[in-house]
Amino acid sequence: MAELPERSTAYAEAGVNIEAADRAVELMKNWTEKARRPEVIGGLGGFAGLFDASALTRYRRPLLATSTDGVGTKVAIAQAMDVHDTIGFDLVGMVVDDLVVCGAEPLFMTDYIATGRVVPERIAAIVKGIAEACVEAGCALIGGETAEHPGLLGPDEYDVAGATTGVVEADDLLGPGRVRPGDAVLAMASTGLHSNGYSLVRHVLLTQAGWALDREVAELGRTLGEELLEPTRIYAKACLALAAGTGTHAMAHVTGGGLAANLERVLPAELTVTLQRGTWTPQPIFDVVRRVGEISQTDLEATLTCGVGMVALLPPDDIDAAVEVLAGYGIKAWVAGEVSAAAGSEDGGRVHLEGQHPGW
Repeated sequence: MAELPERSTAYAEAGVNIEAADRAVELMKNWTEKARRPEVIGGLGGFAGLFDASALTRYRRPLLATSTDGVGTKVAIAQAMDVHDTIGFDLVGMVVDDLVVCGAEPLFMTDYIATGRVVPERIAAIVKGIAEACVEAGCALIGGETAEHPGLLGPDEYDVAGATTGVVEADDLLGPGRVRPGDAVLAMASTGLHSNGYSLVRHVLLTQAGWALDREVAELGRTLGEELLEPTRIYAKACLALAAGTGTHAMAHVTGGGLAANLERVLPAELTVTLQRGTWTPQPIFDVVRRVGEISQTDLEATLTCGVGMVALLPPDDIDAAVEVLAGYGIKAWVAGEVSAAAGSEDGGRVHLEGQHPGW
């Protein structure tokens, strides 16, 4: 019988490079060490990440919260530009800011990277961004997985996903049950597109208009690619401080579906919200997509953040304090509308946008 090749050689011939994966782990260790909390036990290399849950004993009734998400087709922009150390902010932002809206503090996160070919430096750059974003969010990166999928993904293709776990005191849980008529809607500025609607944006600007990523766009003040890679803002620490320092009743993270659809998720069935578009001017990228693609306002608002990445519902008397708290984290905030007991529309919509954005 002929001698069988060594396992690593056979696997490499099938397209999986174990040595490259090991090299990637070595490169990312420095970054994961930066994204630790005191409760983390051990380091990379185990089958599971460990977190000392005895820290939860300070809670009277701790509720665990969990969230999972990906980045979507924004990764196609990162791959095309060969810039991989910002996409981690998009991933972390998508999961921790979904978590924090109920008042939960994100404790730890795990990530998953699937790629057609492991390039150690590229994987390390992705993890670098994830780790730096975890530091900004205040959570630990306690584990993850990198999987090489030749034949399923191209050699330079990858996708990322992640999950986070947090905790909130039961008495401090935020949500629809706390919202009252007369509450103000406090909008928090996004950094741009965040990670939403990139299939639409890519279709309009890259496919239909034929723009290149290195195209200088005067309205943006930089290249199209630089604008499209602008990282998602992470609101976690700011929103936790907001909840602790004011009588905030609920928060909504503006992701897929846009402002109205996500705000409606934290509204009791008997209440509605009216938002005034005239209270803010979305960043130029939104108007560029609208004009170039001849996109209706309705379609735009149902797909993109349109300049608002997070909203809070709170008593009007707390507005000044809330704006001050958020300003301390570099986040611009403003009153964009009000909660009322008015009946919803016939089509079931309970969030109404009125007026026009300045300059549109």
